[in-house]
Amino acid sequence: MSTLPKKSSIAVLTLGALILLAPRIPQLSWMRPPGVDTLARIAGINLDQPKPEQQAAVVTTPKQPVTTPDAPAAHPKATPQGDEPDRPIHIPKDPQEITSPTAIHDPSGAMKAFYESLAKTETRQGVTRVLHYGDSPVTADSITADARSLFQKQFGDAGHGFILVSKPWNWYQHRGMDVKGSGWKTEALSQSPRARDNLHGLGGVNFQGAQGATSRIRLADGNHTRVEVLYLKQPGGGEFRIEAQGQTLLTASTAGEEKGSAFASADLPAGTTEIKLSVTQGSVRVFGLLFEKQHSGVMYSSLGLNGASTQSLLRYLDTNHWTEQIRHQTPDLIVLNYGTNESVFPRYVETSYPQELKQVLLRIKSAAPNASVLVMAPMDRGERSSTGAIVTPPIMAKIVEIQRQIADDTGCAFFNTFEAMGGAGTMAKWYAAKPRLVNADYIHPLPGGAAIVGGLLNDALVQGYRQWKGSQAR
Repeated sequence: MSTLPKKSSIAVLTLGALILLAPRIPQLSWMRPPGVDTLARIAGINLDQPKPEQQAAVVTTPKQPVTTPDAPAAHPKATPQGDEPDRPIHIPKDPQEITSPTAIHDPSGAMKAFYESLAKTETRQGVTRVLHYGDSPVTADSITADARSLFQKQFGDAGHGFILVSKPWNWYQHRGMDVKGSGWKTEALSQSPRARDNLHGLGGVNFQGAQGATSRIRLADGNHTRVEVLYLKQPGGGEFRIEAQGQTLLTASTAGEEKGSAFASADLPAGTTEIKLSVTQGSVRVFGLLFEKQHSGVMYSSLGLNGASTQSLLRYLDTNHWTEQIRHQTPDLIVLNYGTNESVFPRYVETSYPQELKQVLLRIKSAAPNASVLVMAPMDRGERSSTGAIVTPPIMAKIVEIQRQIADDTGCAFFNTFEAMGGAGTMAKWYAAKPRLVNADYIHPLPGGAAIVGGLLNDALVQGYRQWKGSQAR
C-alpha cells in the first residue's frame, strides 16, 4: 500500500491539530468548522468542560431521577434543581401578548433619535429604519422576524428591508421571502473563505458572479414599490440587470476608477411578487437588495451572519467601506446582537473582548452619528454538565455585564435579553417545555422561543418609546 510523502503527512497532521485547537483559541476561530459544537456532542467530546462552580436551573436526562427540595440529590455533584422536565411553560399565541420584565437601559438618552423617528412614523410622517446585526439565530430571521412583524403592525409597514442575493448557508431565510441564487462565489466575513479586501457590504457577505449568475427573490406580498441593489464599483467591473413581470427595470455597470460602494434602484411595477437579478456581462460583486414600500412605517433589516462575533466585525469588515454602507441606509436604530459565539472562549471574554466591543461600537457611532445604537445581550446558552444536567456557563453573566458597561461607556443603550427571558437556566426550561422552545444544541431557538425573544425586544422598545413620549408631553 502506498503512503503519503513526508511533507504531505506533516501538513495533514498540522492541519488536523489546528482544527482541534481552533475551538479553544479565539485567534483560530476562523478555522472552526460550522456546527463543530454539535458534532462534538454527538461524538461525546466536551470541548469546554463546565466548572464545578456553575450555577443554573437544571433539567436532568430522562434516566436520572429529578431532584426536588424535599429529596436528596441523586449525584453528589448535581447542580441546583430547576423546573421539572414535564412542567409546562406558558407560550403566548401572539407575540404581542408578551410583556418584557426588562426595560431598555439608557442612562445617556441614546434612544432619543429612534424615539423621535417613531413619533413621526406613528403620525404617518416618515419611515423608521432599523438595522439589526446578529449571529446564527438572526441568520434565519429568528427573533428579527417577530420584532419586524410587531413593529409593522403597530407603526406601519415600510417594506422588508435588506436581504442577501443568495443563501450563504442552507438555513438562511427571511420570513415571507424566498431567495434562490446560482453561479455566485460567496464570501462571508464570519468564516473562510472571506473577501481578501474585507469589502463584505452591509450584510457582511460578498457575492461575486460572472455572466450567467442569477438570483430570484420572491416577495412576501405585491405591495413593495422599490428595489435597491447594493454592489461594488471596481476597475473592470461588469454589468447586471434587474427584471420583474417580464420587463427590464434596471441595467447597471459596476465599472469604476477605484473600488467603492455603489447603489442602483428601480421602481417596481404594481403587484410585483418576484424579481430577477442577472449578471449580463463580465464579473460583478453584489452585496444584497433592499425592498421598500413608499409610505410611512417601519423597515426592519435583519443582518444575520452564521458564526459572527464582535471580533469578526472588527477584523474582517473594512471600516471606511462599512461606514459607506451604513450611512447610505440613514438608520434610526442600529442593534448589535452578539455574544453567544464569544461565550465559547472565556479567556477572550475576560481579556480582549471589552476593548474590541468598544471599538466596534465607536465605529458604528461614527458611521451613523444621528442614529440610536442598542447593544442587545445574547440569549441564555445551555450545555451539558458532567452529571448530564443542562447548565448555563458562568461566562454568560460576565458577557452581559461587560456589554452593559461598554454600552454605558460609549453612550449606547442596552437591552438585557438574558435577564428578560429568565436568566441562567432558561434554556434548560425551554428544552423541557412542551412544546419545546429551543433546539437540542440549547442555543438556537425554535419558532416559539424566537417569538418570545422578539416579543420581549419589541415590548421593551415600545415601552421605552411610550415613556419618552409621555415625558415630552409634560
